[in-house]
Amino acid sequence: MTALTPVFAFLGWVALVAAAVCLGHVLWQLLGMGVHAVWRALGPWQTGLGDQRVPLVGPAEPAHLGYWWRQMGVDASTAAGYGMRVVWTAFSDPWLERIARNLFHGRRPGGKPGEVPLTRFLMIVFVAPGTVVGAFLGALLASVLLGAALAVFALLLALVWLGCAAAVPVLRGVERGWALARGIRVKCPYPGCYRPVPLAVHRCPNCPAQHGSLRPGRYGVLWHVCTCGHRLPTTRIAGRGRLTALCPHCDRNLPGTAGTTRVVHAPLVGGTSSGKTMLMAAMVEGLHAWARRGDLTVEYASDDDRRTAADLKQELNRTGWAHATTGGQPRALMLTVTRGRRRRLLYLYDPMGESVSEAERVRAQQYLAHADGVLLVADVLADPKVRGRLGPDDAARAGAARPSAQGPWDTYQRLTGELAALTGRRARLSVATVVTKRDVLDQLVSLPVPGARIDTWLEEIGLGGLVRALGHDFRAARYWAVSAHAATGTGPLESEQRRAAEPLLWLLAASGLRTGALAGPGGDGGGRERRLRLRPGQDREKRYSPA
Repeated sequence: MTALTPVFAFLGWVALVAAAVCLGHVLWQLLGMGVHAVWRALGPWQTGLGDQRVPLVGPAEPAHLGYWWRQMGVDASTAAGYGMRVVWTAFSDPWLERIARNLFHGRRPGGKPGEVPLTRFLMIVFVAPGTVVGAFLGALLASVLLGAALAVFALLLALVWLGCAAAVPVLRGVERGWALARGIRVKCPYPGCYRPVPLAVHRCPNCPAQHGSLRPGRYGVLWHVCTCGHRLPTTRIAGRGRLTALCPHCDRNLPGTAGTTRVVHAPLVGGTSSGKTMLMAAMVEGLHAWARRGDLTVEYASDDDRRTAADLKQELNRTGWAHATTGGQPRALMLTVTRGRRRRLLYLYDPMGESVSEAERVRAQQYLAHADGVLLVADVLADPKVRGRLGPDDAARAGAARPSAQGPWDTYQRLTGELAALTGRRARLSVATVVTKRDVLDQLVSLPVPGARIDTWLEEIGLGGLVRALGHDFRAARYWAVSAHAATGTGPLESEQRRAAEPLLWLLAASGLRTGALAGPGGDGGGRERRLRLRPGQDREKRYSPA
């Protein structure tokens, strides 16, 4: 027995060496195969290819779900499982099914029979068991090392997921805070809608798809990938404003600057034939007149606005008059006004005069709910008291000027109560009162000539109640007298054009645009700001009579 001890020791060392060699070889081979399998199984390597493991995109948003939202986890778990299966599949075949079986049958690993019986005996009794043990230990150790690497990888993916999940509310909050700080509140400018647009629908420039949730979220943090494969930025900073935007309620195009520029809503309110449309044309021409002097930069917000203004200008050049506004609720005429580094998107509403003839019709003008200021168009020739003071010749001149069927006091009464109900903030609004048809008023000998103090002049001709009511009910009131006829048509006066734009410049100044100096310290051209101080205990809702 003592003589056989070296033999058994030698045979044991043979088995141990076989197991060790097999362990190292199997470990290196299976670990490499597992890592390679994980790498190849992470997902589609070509952009735009679908993945059956992730649900298809629903019809609500034509975009692929963000990689971080779901597919990152799907890829990681699938790749990890596939890597482990590759390790144990390789352990099973070829190591167990071929190599170990050949050794147990006295054949070499490649299947060639052993040359001598002793060799076959050694392979069957010692090499084969050592190979099985070494292969098993190698596969087990490869699985442990691969599992540790996958655990680290999972931790990194979890950090990435948490980073993306945290970035979504941060980016949304930053954008929301930026919009609030700049006073950006988008409203639809189209009749029948006028609804707030917290997030516009954006059209893909590469296909007709419309994206209603183009913001950081489950479809992507910094960009969304359209179903056509085109990348769309999710924030204004990244360039979302360059995409075509549509109202989510009426599916009509919004101006390109709507989501990046503060909007100022300025409705013109006046009776039929009070001169609203001509005044609006004069105001637009006046803004361009200031722009020609280099004080402003004025652009139309869209091609439709440019065509609308051009058609109105052509009509005034041809006939000298603007046709009465018809067609129900108005579409806003939109312009971007820039002074210095600040810019505003101006919405000008020109409703038909009948819209303020009754309280119910005023209530239907939903755009008034968004008003940042009111342009009250006052045709004083329509007031019965004023007409009663005119002589025969002046009455004929006033009749030729086509006075409105509704005086400024009646217009104000129809407006103010419904405006308070619609906005809930009438006392915080400014009102620019513009007396129209000044070219006719200057010719009347029965009335004093409008001077620098239009509010005082209104009191002199019997409209003091209107002046007091405006000063009482609104945050600030200011007054102008303008000849829209002299500011439009053929051979317009540029000075009168600039004067016609001053009410708009004053309202824009209230929004933070530095245009107050252009409107003059007291209203260059007859404007005057008037604020009424309330005595202690005085009721703000008190109404004044025009008497």
